[in-house]
Amino acid sequence: MNKKTLVLGASPNPERYSWKAVVSLKKHGHDVFAVGNRAGEIEGQKIETGLPIFENVDTVTLYLNEERQRDFYKYIFDQKPRRIIFNPGAENHELSALAHLKGIETVEGCTLVMLSIGAY
Repeated sequence: MNKKTLVLGASPNPERYSWKAVVSLKKHGHDVFAVGNRAGEIEGQKIETGLPIFENVDTVTLYLNEERQRDFYKYIFDQKPRRIIFNPGAENHELSALAHLKGIETVEGCTLVMLSIGAY
């Protein structure tokens, strides 16, 4: 099942986990939206900058630390995701609590691992 996914904190650097997540999500058949602080691309996937709104986002997967996430709370909620994945290093109890109040599922886990074991 295709789960449209917003990768927040996407990087054009192939050494970064956000880059690897975009590639893996696409390989697993998911539509991907990549947003980062620098324009670029990941194997043909454009990295958007700014605060673009996408339609029918199922999952927001975070590759920003807790402090950097604060500027994106409204943006994340404006996407109306079904769930938010807090990848290692992105755990944020405040954002998680706010998401729960809005009925959004939260997961502390690794997108890459979830994809590899079929738990995405």
